[in-house]
Amino acid sequence: MQRFPFTVIIPARLASSRLPNKPLADIHGLPMIVRVAMRAQLSNAKEVVVACDDEKVLKTCQDHGIKAILTRTDHLSGSDRLAEASLTLGLSDADIVVNVQGDEPLIDHEMITKVARLLQDDTNLQMSTVAHAINHVDEFVNPNVVKVVLDQKGHAHYFSRAPIPWWRDGFKEGIKALPSPAPLRHVGLYAYRVGFLRKFPTLPPTSTETLESLEQLRALSHGYAIGVYVSPSESGPGVDTTEDLERVRKIIQLNQ
Repeated sequence: MQRFPFTVIIPARLASSRLPNKPLADIHGLPMIVRVAMRAQLSNAKEVVVACDDEKVLKTCQDHGIKAILTRTDHLSGSDRLAEASLTLGLSDADIVVNVQGDEPLIDHEMITKVARLLQDDTNLQMSTVAHAINHVDEFVNPNVVKVVLDQKGHAHYFSRAPIPWWRDGFKEGIKALPSPAPLRHVGLYAYRVGFLRKFPTLPPTSTETLESLEQLRALSHGYAIGVYVSPSESGPGVDTTEDLERVRKIIQLNQ
């Protein structure tokens, strides 16, 4: 496989209110964080690194041949942990980093490569992400499903928990069908130029970010374009709860 110069960093925090010790959760003989890293290694990344906050996760990764580094325990967000990890790894401001969430054991490795490729192909972009078509009305109206609208360049125009884009007579008719073309669901997979990644935590939070509780709106509000790769397929489900974990275990079992 031909590699190109980007690094995958997987932030992993051991504490989780809904699923304790989530990174170490067993999925058919392998800890979840190891499965995530193995999926990321199928991409074109030159290196995959777990950035963790606990010795148990560090040792688990090392025992399975996964590169891992320790980071501080007091980071407020995954992007803060990424910024520290990029310093530890000695990455330059121009380098590209992809943030893969540590609870995505079914992550599509093609998405990882494609989101990094956007930054390689467009040097004006500092950040990129992924979306795919929404095919069900219940997802369109679900505030836990983040939607994104694109501009003519394929960059993010706005992200929202509300159903967007919203057609003029939507309130009168109610949502009985999806608009056309299909609305887009945002996938929380990001690529950054390292220089921007280090700068991002210093940008003041904005009103739309606070209102929607969506960190990526800070970048838009401060004038940074976000490239969007529109995937032809959906991403595999992530793991936030015990129920999610059981669903992922069943999917992996069926595909073994």
